[in-house]
Amino acid sequence: MSLAFSHPWARAANKEGIGGGYFAVTNNGAEGDRLIGASSPAAESVELHAIRVKGPAITMALIERGIVVPHGQTITLKPRGYHLLMKGLKAPLQKGAKVPVTLVFEKAGSLPLDLVVEEPGPVGNEVPI
Repeated sequence: MSLAFSHPWARAANKEGIGGGYFAVTNNGAEGDRLIGASSPAAESVELHAIRVKGPAITMALIERGIVVPHGQTITLKPRGYHLLMKGLKAPLQKGAKVPVTLVFEKAGSLPLDLVVEEPGPVGNEVPI
């Protein structure tokens, strides 16, 4: 497979039934690809989102065209950046549990990935990969 994943994790769910999913993806293929969607049996829906920080303002936006993963590069989904937004969680995400997700790429197709649930922490926390 030309896509390699590292440190797949999820933030323990907040009380609104929303969770975040994060990982790094490296494209070792000869051409770029694009993450265009995701799903999980643990949530009603999974959306691709980005957070933009401009001064004191933080906004979150749905990424409708997907996330480009150029060949030979690594893209990291992390707090305060690109991330998976899991909405309508069917059960709280508990530390240490695994959350199965299916990532959908334009060229690589559907790929399964398990996210390991970690402590929620503040949104701006740096998380090493």
